[in-house]
Amino acid sequence: MPSPFPGMDPYLEQPDVWPDFHARFIAAMAMEIGRRVRPRYFVRIEEQVYLHEHSADEPTPLGRPDVGIHSASRLSVTALAESPTAPMTVFVPSAIDEITIRHLEIRDAVNRNLVTAIELLSPTNKRSGPDRDLYRSKVRQLLQSSSHFMEIDLLRGGPRMRWEGLPNCDYCAIVSRTERRPEVDCWPIRLRDPLPILPVPLALGDPEAQLDLQSVLYRVHDDASYDLSIYTGTPTPPLVPEDEAWAKSLLAGAGLPA
Repeated sequence: MPSPFPGMDPYLEQPDVWPDFHARFIAAMAMEIGRRVRPRYFVRIEEQVYLHEHSADEPTPLGRPDVGIHSASRLSVTALAESPTAPMTVFVPSAIDEITIRHLEIRDAVNRNLVTAIELLSPTNKRSGPDRDLYRSKVRQLLQSSSHFMEIDLLRGGPRMRWEGLPNCDYCAIVSRTERRPEVDCWPIRLRDPLPILPVPLALGDPEAQLDLQSVLYRVHDDASYDLSIYTGTPTPPLVPEDEAWAKSLLAGAGLPA
């Protein structure tokens, strides 16, 4: 069944749900945009991998990395016996994650040039620290390039990105067209608002595609059967009392545990 919420579903932000939702939503957006822009363009899901080392006083992250890989090299007994003996042994820090962040790229089918980059923010993009700094550096490079840029933030948790003039909101979407920078189009979204239909800019002269975020979310929610697993406890971050009562009434009306 689709989400009972008219817009973003706050229960999707829970730490044990978000990584799965992020992967599914990225893939669903790629399919939705891809069928609208072919054959002039194609859409790819791209990955950026980097290491994140948690400091001793860093709070528990909101959600786990999109992908965490932990591996150990195996040496034969003979190889170990022939290796020089080290004077001492030290240990790899226990809190290191190899993080894979996925995003979308729309490319010209003829010359493979990047036309539009689309980011769906993850908690690691929003937490203060080196991960956020790395993401902001990447965005700055995109904004200085000849490519369009879209940022979709469906997370209530964490500080909003620093877009000048952005009002207080629960979620937001940004569309930055190359020819209009530094001005960007912004969709501030409240918890009770439907998610918008976003324009997807392409090469100058080509009509923009449309991305219906609400339709994509409902399809992902339905395909993942989230109604069977995510509506326990309270959303993360917690809702204010008025919104919590509203959310429970929607769940009860859909016959879900509230």
